Amino acid sequence: MAKSADEHQHHENEVICFTSHGREICIHASQLEHIFKKGSTREVSSWTIMKIMGEFTQGFDFLKRFKKSVSIMGSARVGLDQQVYQEATELAYKLAKSGFAVITGGGPGIMEAANKGAFEAGGRSAGLNIRLATEQRTNQYVTESESFTFFFTRKVMLETGASVYIFFPGGFGTLDEFFEMTTLIQTKKIRPVPVILVNKKFWQPLLDWVKNTLYEESRAISKEDMNIYHLVDDAEEAFAEIKELSKNKHLFD
Repeated sequence: MAKSADEHQHHENEVICFTSHGREICIHASQLEHIFKKGSTREVSSWTIMKIMGEFTQGFDFLKRFKKSVSIMGSARVGLDQQVYQEATELAYKLAKSGFAVITGGGPGIMEAANKGAFEAGGRSAGLNIRLATEQRTNQYVTESESFTFFFTRKVMLETGASVYIFFPGGFGTLDEFFEMTTLIQTKKIRPVPVILVNKKFWQPLLDWVKNTLYEESRAISKEDMNIYHLVDDAEEAFAEIKELSKNKHLFD
């Protein structure tokens, strides 16, 4: 008897690829088996793969709405230093006034601060939300949104298509997004784009470790890899740096 779609078994070396808007998306079946579980097995159904494909497609469709955008990442913790929250609001306000759509993860903390700045500037304030088992928390300043079931599809959307990537202080999720962006640029998997780190007190110890341990002691990266990102202290410095780095792209014309 033929197996149904949900009973289809994927070989461990199988790679599932599809094309959406000219982009090829490839997912290794063995990786998926460690991410999704059905009952007590690690079996990945064809339905799950189709759902993943659907999320990529809807995400790219959503991002097509924005001709010029910035992705702003940072902590979701509402107990974050209020000064950091205000800096994110101010920077998003300035960028929205300059014609950038502001895209965040749609949640609280820095995400809310950035959406607030864009909203108060009368600009486009977008959120890429994650569906959770308990509830989906979208901050009140999001005016355009798309939601995702899988964290990794949402992360691809946050890292796709923006003209500038901005990182405020955050936790493991923010660090994950930062290192993935630098890796994608380092390996030339995406075009070089400005990557801005805001708040020297937070980021400098990490960048010192990258320089002293990764580069000087271990030679695990090249010297030029440390030019991928740019460290600034506040919203005013960040805005000036973005303008300077964007001159050849004419993003502020």
